Amino acid sequence: MIRRAALVKMVVIFVIAMVIASLVAVLIPWLPESASEEMDGIVFTYWFATVICIGIFSLVAAVIIEAVWSFRVQPDDDTDGPPIHGHTGLEIAWTVVPAILVIAIGVVSAIVLAQNADAGDDALKVRVFAQQFAWQFIYDGDVRSDELVLPVDRGVEFELESADVIHSF
Repeated sequence: MIRRAALVKMVVIFVIAMVIASLVAVLIPWLPESASEEMDGIVFTYWFATVICIGIFSLVAAVIIEAVWSFRVQPDDDTDGPPIHGHTGLEIAWTVVPAILVIAIGVVSAIVLAQNADAGDDALKVRVFAQQFAWQFIYDGDVRSDELVLPVDRGVEFELESADVIHSF
């Protein structure tokens, strides 16, 4: 069983790791400024996953640091350590909890993707034709342009084609 002092040290390390990771996450501008409703959903998904990752990182860091500190071998000890057997409850927990967290991230991502994919009934249809070093945009079947121009407050649906390369649009 875990000693009380070891548990207190792990909690302190967990909190310190969480504060440091949170400061890194918050103080560095990782994402561009939001310019659309779709971006707001993506930002929410990003922070949802980031909070989960910070929690997992902090927990793992606390356990590793405590284990290294408490179970280090003495300089003159060359004996084998005691045999250790698995802990079924712990193994189930560290399998089920990450699975639930990954499913939660997947569900949130799928919901945001579905919301962002809905361009609405009055969406402007833009056919995008890509070829090496060039783009061509065809609006509503007849207007052609080398420059993408989009209306304000109207959904847009892109149909992407490529002649010779795969572009990131």
